[in-house]
Amino acid sequence: MTGNLFTFEEVSYRLSRSPRRKRLGLVVTEKGAEVRIPQRCAERHGHQFLRENIQWVREQLRGVARRKAQMPDHHFAFGAHFPWLGKTLELDRAARAADAGIRDGYIQLYSRLREPDENQIQAALQKLYQQEALQLLTEKSRYFANFLGLEFSSVKVRRTRSKWGHCTIRGELQYNWLVCLAPEPVVDYLVIHEVCHLRHHNHSREFWALVASLCPDYKRLRRWLKENGHTLQL
Repeated sequence: MTGNLFTFEEVSYRLSRSPRRKRLGLVVTEKGAEVRIPQRCAERHGHQFLRENIQWVREQLRGVARRKAQMPDHHFAFGAHFPWLGKTLELDRAARAADAGIRDGYIQLYSRLREPDENQIQAALQKLYQQEALQLLTEKSRYFANFLGLEFSSVKVRRTRSKWGHCTIRGELQYNWLVCLAPEPVVDYLVIHEVCHLRHHNHSREFWALVASLCPDYKRLRRWLKENGHTLQL
């Protein structure tokens, strides 16, 4: 956000200009409210736009505060607990690298360091989660694709801000590995969603019918991910 900070009815906001913007717009994030105005638009129009939409801005700010309060506050240390497929598992120290993994109700994490700090444990844990997520999501993708008689070229995991999954025209399936923190039915829904895109590269009626054939409860699971996805953090 750029520009001077203004206040209206205890709501702080800034004005920002964009040469490509043609209309006034409002954005509300953790940093506050921002009024985006066209390059040649007078600032007074931006202030007036904020005033006219002050109730909407207040609602959005309350939503931002509520989501922030729901964010997990992880303590990265052995003995702490972390989510995996909707369950809370204890982080244990693996004696050997070969023993690392998520199994038997524990997260087994290997570290060569005698006393790793929180940042080092977090980095190692994220790497372990990515490895486990890739294996799990590949297995689930293969299962549902085989069930539908479809094929994919590869499965990749990454951490993205806006998308939980993606299917390219070349049959590449991509997932945000953080989804594996969610309950397993939510994970299954996401995999089914992307696998169904192997047949229908759109969100047509036929696509959703195919999703429903494998996941009749997809609307509830889709809503869960939309409403709780921001809490899936590690």
